[in-house]
Amino acid sequence: MALEGRTVVVTGAGGGMGRGIAEAAAEAGARVVVGDLALDPVAETARRIETGGGRALPLVLDVTDPASITAAIARAAGAFGRLDGWVNNAGILRMEAALDLPAADWEAQMRVNVSGLFSCCQIVARRFIAQGEGGAIVNVASNAGKVGYPNMAGYNAGKAAVINLTRSLAAEWAPHRINVNAVCPGGVETPMLMAVAEWITSRQGGDPKELVQRMAPAQLGRPIQPIEVGRVVAFLLSDAAAVIRGQSINVDGGDTPY
Repeated sequence: MALEGRTVVVTGAGGGMGRGIAEAAAEAGARVVVGDLALDPVAETARRIETGGGRALPLVLDVTDPASITAAIARAAGAFGRLDGWVNNAGILRMEAALDLPAADWEAQMRVNVSGLFSCCQIVARRFIAQGEGGAIVNVASNAGKVGYPNMAGYNAGKAAVINLTRSLAAEWAPHRINVNAVCPGGVETPMLMAVAEWITSRQGGDPKELVQRMAPAQLGRPIQPIEVGRVVAFLLSDAAAVIRGQSINVDGGDTPY
C-alpha cells in the first residue's frame, strides 16, 4: 500500500490505459481522482475502484483547457484535502501516412499530447510548491517516441517530446521535491491499439483482432494489460521511486532495448 493516504489524479481515465492506471493507484492505497472529457466513462472507472474497496472521484477534465485543469485540482483537494500525485495519461492518435497527414490532425495531437500535458505539469507543479511538500508526476509517453512507427509521425513526435520534457522538468523541479518520470508502454491491449489494428487491416487486409495479438511483445507472448502498466506508474508515484528521476521507462515487454 505504497500510496496509502495519498491523492492521485489520472487524466484520460475513462478507459484503456487510464482506467488501468487508476485501478492500480487505488490498489496501492491512493484516493484516485479520475478525469476525462465525458463523465459517464470515468464514473464507471470510479465505480470499479469503489467496488474493489477504494475511493475515487470522477470528474470532467479537458487537458487542453487550463481552467479545467485548475478546477480539477481544486476539486481533488477539496474532496481529499490535498494532492500528492498526477498522471498525464490523456492522449490521442491520428493515423495517416506522413505525406498525407492533415495539418489539423498534426496540431490536434500536439495540442493534447504535448501542450495539454505540459499545462497539466505546470499547473500541478505550482500546486505542489504551494503545499510545500513536493509531489510526483508521471507522464505516459510511448515506445513510439523512441522507435517511430510508420503512419504515426505526429504521435511519434509528440511522445518523443514528452520523453525530453520529462527530463527537463525533473531537473528543474527537483529543488521543489517534485519527482517527474515517464513510462513508455507498447503492445498494451487497449481501444487505441485496436484502432491502430483496424486502420492497418482496412488498408492491408486481415483480422484486426488477430493483428492485435501479433502486436504482443515477443518476449512476453501476450498483450500487456493496462493494470500492468498502472502498477509501474503506481511505483513511480511512491517514495520508493525517489532515486528514479527524469526517466522514461519502457513498459513494453522487452521490445525496446533503449
